[in-house]
Amino acid sequence: MKFQLFCLPTIPAADLDERARLRPIGRNNEHYQAMIDELRELVVMADDIGFDCFSTTEHHFHSEGFEASVQPMMIYADLAARTRRISFAPLAMVLPANDPLRVAEQVAVLDHLTKGRVYGGFARGYQDRWSNILGQGVPVKGAPMDGGEVDKHNKAVHQEFTEIIYKAWTDDLLQHKGEYYQVPYPYEEGITRWPAAPWTREYGQPGEVDESGVIRGISVIPKPYQQPHPKAFQPFSVSESTIRYNAETGVMPIILVSHPATFRRLAELYRDVAADFGRNLKLGEGLGAVRAVSFGDTEQEAAERLRRTNYFGFHVYFSNFGFWEAMRFPEDDERYPRDPYTPLPPEEWTLDRFRNVKYGLAGTVDQVKREIESLHKIHGDDGELEWFSWFFDQGMMPLDEAKRQLEIFGEHIIPEFR
Repeated sequence: MKFQLFCLPTIPAADLDERARLRPIGRNNEHYQAMIDELRELVVMADDIGFDCFSTTEHHFHSEGFEASVQPMMIYADLAARTRRISFAPLAMVLPANDPLRVAEQVAVLDHLTKGRVYGGFARGYQDRWSNILGQGVPVKGAPMDGGEVDKHNKAVHQEFTEIIYKAWTDDLLQHKGEYYQVPYPYEEGITRWPAAPWTREYGQPGEVDESGVIRGISVIPKPYQQPHPKAFQPFSVSESTIRYNAETGVMPIILVSHPATFRRLAELYRDVAADFGRNLKLGEGLGAVRAVSFGDTEQEAAERLRRTNYFGFHVYFSNFGFWEAMRFPEDDERYPRDPYTPLPPEEWTLDRFRNVKYGLAGTVDQVKREIESLHKIHGDDGELEWFSWFFDQGMMPLDEAKRQLEIFGEHIIPEFR
């Protein structure tokens, strides 16, 4: 099994009172520098103890200082220069609110800078506060994941932009006429003002310029260091339609759904759909799961740490975006049906549910090890999960405490499942 350390870069504060007193802490340079220093120290440590990959989200305008992951590729370039072997993967670049060719370039350049220590990571984006602003050129809004027209439009843009990125990585001459993007632009007319046409005709990619000096295609540079291109993740898969799309395209889903029977069913679905498209995978291959982990000398101590870190983030923040829906038990569908959609009510957002659904893994080393062992086997005897992603709460606990949690994981978990 491979191990991914997943963080929401969080600007540290002593407590919520300090966060309120310094509002907006996201624009506090001293505390932003403290966050960068923490990330550097933790990632160097993760590299030393054997983590395979470090990941963050991409989000913007988070003045509150939580999930302050503004420019992941720039952060990774800094961290890559300080580490030896760990890879980097955005979880993820939000394609509808990005230019797909800029994303292709950024990943390819970092792939060269690190000589192959990069994964792609693509998501649709669900936060309107910034997706609507940065996506206004399409235009596109954040995905409400409700199957409505806004959701369908976001999905269509995401899928077309994903296609463009892979074409940019693999096609020496890129031409694309889609619903939301054209290369060249305008596609039929071409780009008529290119005074350096003789230079391009002589030294550029054949076919870029026609006999009249009109640009008819482009050649995106550089092509990735990894050939034919880096592998890619998509977080945090919940719906069956997303799992199917990932299986069709070869993207590795990192699955948030954690109830053992439901997770196994999604893993089987991914394997079976991949087989339909000529990819014969073992159960768990090309697949990841994201979980929260908290160690303690006693189960009570570990559970209390989980309560004030990952559970706290879910309770006060992610709950607003519907993420508790990933914490369903199968029997919840009777009380809170999916059609018509009835979300889990706040009284169900408990620490017990967080743990019993097998998302929050809290306990002694041996207890956590048993939980990860079951997940590694896809909750059966015939699976082998390829990726375990630890949702690590940098910025939500003191740095010394965070480092101790990492040390325990590196000493007791990673060697057990290599």
